[in-house]
Amino acid sequence: MTSIFDENGKNIPCTVLQAGPCVVTQVKTVDKDGYFAVQLGFDDKKEKHTTKAELGHFKKANTTPKRKVVEFLGFDEGQCKEGDVLTAALFGPDSIVDVRGWSKGKGFQGVVKRHGFSGVGGQTHGQHNRGRAPGSLGASSFPSRVLPGMRMAGRMGGNQVMAMDMKVVKLMAENDIIIVKGSVPGPKGGYVIITK
Repeated sequence: MTSIFDENGKNIPCTVLQAGPCVVTQVKTVDKDGYFAVQLGFDDKKEKHTTKAELGHFKKANTTPKRKVVEFLGFDEGQCKEGDVLTAALFGPDSIVDVRGWSKGKGFQGVVKRHGFSGVGGQTHGQHNRGRAPGSLGASSFPSRVLPGMRMAGRMGGNQVMAMDMKVVKLMAENDIIIVKGSVPGPKGGYVIITK
């Protein structure tokens, strides 16, 4: 993330994203696959880290092996063919995009951090070591079990999250970089999927 100033001198927090070059590795058709989609590959990887099946797939598209391959549904038929290179020029300088990514994994967390519980509260009146405990989990003789959906400690983060309606504040098409207003999910250097 960084920040830029707009024409009124207002400081805008924004995120720098590299949006290309993406190679069309496959075009799915209604006749052959039952639906129309365009498969894009991004970020080169070495051949020795690629399976033979993937090597054949990329060779058919006449491109080098790619680290990330994703299908997109929003293209028109005949708009692009296998081997075409798409750049950040697809996005206009003031276009609105959705950015989908995977949130940072936090590991196993307790109920205070994971669900915002306040804990038992005061540390006096016989409370020993219960400051961040979840408290009661359910009734006693009926139903004699913990009901499904009870908010408990567990693994937190690492979920797919979409940041919607993000404005492209700056476009650097020559470097395949777009700058969007606000933050996007995931760590620095992580992969995200940008859709218009």
